[in-house]
Amino acid sequence: MVIREAFGNLNTLKTIVGPSHLGEILIELGYISQTQLDGALDYQKQNGGNLGWILATLGYINRLELYEGLAMHFKLPFVKDNSYILKNIDKKLTVMLTHEEIVKYQVIPYFVVQDNTLYILTANPGDKSGLELIRQRFGTEYIKQIIITDLDLMKISEELNRVSIIDKSINGLLYRNPDESAYKVITRPQWIFLACLLSGLVTWAFFKADTLIVAMIFVVQFFFIAPVFFKLFVCVYYQMKKNSKPAHIDANVPWAVGNWPVYTVLIAAYKEKNVIGTLIKSLKKLDYPENKLDIILLLEKDDVETLEAAKKEKPSANWRFLVLPDSTPRTKPKALNYGLHFARGEYLTIYDAEDLPEPDQLKKAVTAFRTHPDNYICFQAALNYFNRDENFLTRMFTLEYSSWFDCLLPGLFKSNLPIPLGGTSNHFDVQKLKRIGAWDPFNVTEDADLGIRASVEGYKVGVIDSTTYEEANSQLKNWINQRSRWVKGYMQTFLVYSRHPLKVIKAMGFTRWLSYAWLVGGTPVNFLLFPIMWALFGLSFFFNFYGYLHVPDWLMYLSLFNLVIGNVAVIFIALLGVFMRKNYSLIPYALLSPVYWLLQSAGAFRGLWQLLVRPFYWEKTQHGLTKCKADLPDISTLAK
Repeated sequence: MVIREAFGNLNTLKTIVGPSHLGEILIELGYISQTQLDGALDYQKQNGGNLGWILATLGYINRLELYEGLAMHFKLPFVKDNSYILKNIDKKLTVMLTHEEIVKYQVIPYFVVQDNTLYILTANPGDKSGLELIRQRFGTEYIKQIIITDLDLMKISEELNRVSIIDKSINGLLYRNPDESAYKVITRPQWIFLACLLSGLVTWAFFKADTLIVAMIFVVQFFFIAPVFFKLFVCVYYQMKKNSKPAHIDANVPWAVGNWPVYTVLIAAYKEKNVIGTLIKSLKKLDYPENKLDIILLLEKDDVETLEAAKKEKPSANWRFLVLPDSTPRTKPKALNYGLHFARGEYLTIYDAEDLPEPDQLKKAVTAFRTHPDNYICFQAALNYFNRDENFLTRMFTLEYSSWFDCLLPGLFKSNLPIPLGGTSNHFDVQKLKRIGAWDPFNVTEDADLGIRASVEGYKVGVIDSTTYEEANSQLKNWINQRSRWVKGYMQTFLVYSRHPLKVIKAMGFTRWLSYAWLVGGTPVNFLLFPIMWALFGLSFFFNFYGYLHVPDWLMYLSLFNLVIGNVAVIFIALLGVFMRKNYSLIPYALLSPVYWLLQSAGAFRGLWQLLVRPFYWEKTQHGLTKCKADLPDISTLAK
């Protein structure tokens, strides 16, 4: 093979006499000014990192200009035609490096010439660790580098390893431990258990129907009130134990200067052209070194509109757009798994397309990891809504999120109990995340599932004092769709970790298992039983239903007590959220929480039906429906 032909479209570099430093070369080429160079050098002193990448992530130069300058600086050839490279690359060499190694070291073996010189493609020519890996793996000292852009290198590796990456993204957890995957909705032993239970109930009804009715009413009462009391206890316990705000982290610690790690942000977006621009603007406000951010936008193949809308925003070089291969299941967790294979960060977080995270959130997460024991796998930030006052639904949704993220989850954290994660703003240690199998693509609440699996695997989840603001659903049909998916996912998660209950209890401990059961299993049960509780009350009040069935007086009083106290508890939990966020205008709406719970029941019954007929169907939530302005000038001024 002729060397120049192997290069493909070899860039003809300009000859510059004199300057050898990258900054001087870029000035000589006319790509940057001296003022920009001085600013980038000051930035480098504060945050560390490579000067060229700093210039690119600050938006002073584009990728092609950066790599052209690097080629001149290192006196190496620069190739821009990755399609030609793919046609001529020696695939017998590429299989000797894994995709993970390619991502980490930014090198790919290209071809060997007759004198046994190995040509490699690199997007990081100044990194000696990549060269050392090649020397050890191929046993040669004769290595020559060819520069390509980081995007081209990733595309080449993706093309070479696409089948393997998509297989691991879909089946990785299933291969690792089938019992932790929701691929099977209900296992054979669970079906046998349900069949035996149903047979026992039928037999009981045949011989003693009146006692069965009494027993069933008692069971309904117990399984309605127990999860409510559990949530109430956790929320009140947190109020008693908290000093100020949960897990407050000071991001301005001395060790942090110039020592922030690379942080990956994954954004799985589908049909989000109306809000993706807002997200890009909000992430530009993050108080984190630009050159240490690795932001990956994950898009489906048929979603051209979102891709074009994102391109129009012209994000800086720390953004990458990754179009997923068309495969099933078509879920957010599968997309996140695919993106994880390209993540460069030591830590990683998830944002949704409509998110507005507080600027210092990443620094708080890093500080939390570095100041807590090594068994922490994740820290969850709080979620709340920027359009809380839009209508009844958004106000009730805000009450729900305020009590959940500001009271319940911090209470679980303080109590050392498992935390079902929220769908966004959860911050992971990447290596630990990979170790436990990442996300389950068959679970439609992959976040809650991952939080429980982390606990089963012996890891802890914490919370940090930071908020991400989202768009609350303002339309009922859209809200029902979202709620049914959430409840269905909680049912999936409960079924998964109830396959081997004794094993899970041994791994988690009985108290932690009981917490998981009441929260993950109890929440759907709460919603399903809530209208039944009201129906029993109505039948008894208007038609003497309990008297007709000869229900004991103590059970009638217990039913009335549970209905009244249960609703009071629901209202009280909502009020705790009001006072935590100081959203006092929502107090009257907290009193309407029982009405909101009836809406949640509608979503729960729909979720139960989908669990049986469409278990992996991802109910898409439409965003960008709000009439409120999302790109707030300073979201940190919102009430907290």
